[in-house]
Amino acid sequence: MRTKIAIPMGDPAGVGPEIVVKTAVSKEILDLCDLVIIGDKNVLEKAIEICQVDLKIHTIKNVEEGIYEKGILNVVDLENVDINTLEYGKVQGMCGKAAFEYIKKSVELAMEHKVDAIATTPINKESLRAGNINYIGHTEILGDLSHSKDPLTMFEVNNMRVFFLTRHMSLRNACDAITKERVLEYIKRCTKALKQLGVSGKMAVAGLNPHSGEHGLFGDEEVKEITPAIEEAQKLGYDVVGPIGADSVFHQALQGKYVAVLSLYHDQGHIATKTYDFERTIAITLDMPILRTSVDHGTAFDIAGKGIVSAISMIEAVKLAAKYAPNFKNIK
Repeated sequence: MRTKIAIPMGDPAGVGPEIVVKTAVSKEILDLCDLVIIGDKNVLEKAIEICQVDLKIHTIKNVEEGIYEKGILNVVDLENVDINTLEYGKVQGMCGKAAFEYIKKSVELAMEHKVDAIATTPINKESLRAGNINYIGHTEILGDLSHSKDPLTMFEVNNMRVFFLTRHMSLRNACDAITKERVLEYIKRCTKALKQLGVSGKMAVAGLNPHSGEHGLFGDEEVKEITPAIEEAQKLGYDVVGPIGADSVFHQALQGKYVAVLSLYHDQGHIATKTYDFERTIAITLDMPILRTSVDHGTAFDIAGKGIVSAISMIEAVKLAAKYAPNFKNIK
């Protein structure tokens, strides 16, 4: 059985529909897995026209009805967009609500084991709000829909994997959140998540301050919180080292010295991965009963509807979902 990846179409006013149809004609993807698109037929037909790709839409109610052949786009059509009022590049409540409904259906398919993983396209926070969808992003939506308390975010690019101790909070608050208890908890959770993906090896924890604080000269978070957490994890048998200066730990991970790095705050890990290869930095959401990968770019309202968006990130997200799905399935 070929791996089946569900793709929610994303915000109809953004580039999601365009990267979906461009991905569907990629030979890499055709050779690798089958796609099930959850979206709106009319919007996708317009994207096919805009991008000038050779695709015909086959609407399905169930995954089993799909015709998984070259040139066929299998679509679960939720019929939730008025194509006559859709405006590319604009925040619209209709689009935010529709984007949420695509994700919800994708999660249902994954939870029912009808698909092996989900690869998501961009959504827009303002559109969600305009559509009375009270979530700030994918991670929160997926956590709620899959009944997962606190999903983990991991980035992967060229086999460098980066976890995040803190995400969407101010830098000041992130520093306050770096406690021994939290670092230890995340070492445990990240190790479990790597095992779920079939990955084993040494993990590194990044330092917070320049040169990891130089034993307290440039800040004492390493001395008081981070190092004690790592030492306790080591005593418990976890294969983890650190803190390693953030100016070198990501380079070392790219060289294969570590299988993963625990980044301490949002931009620390984002800058490291995206500077290396912006388009091929893929987000993976873990510690859920389902596997989700995602592009790590936004709805790109400024170029939506023009057919010029690159699908590289979407293709990489699908490839990564297909790569890890067998390991994830075996663990469940």
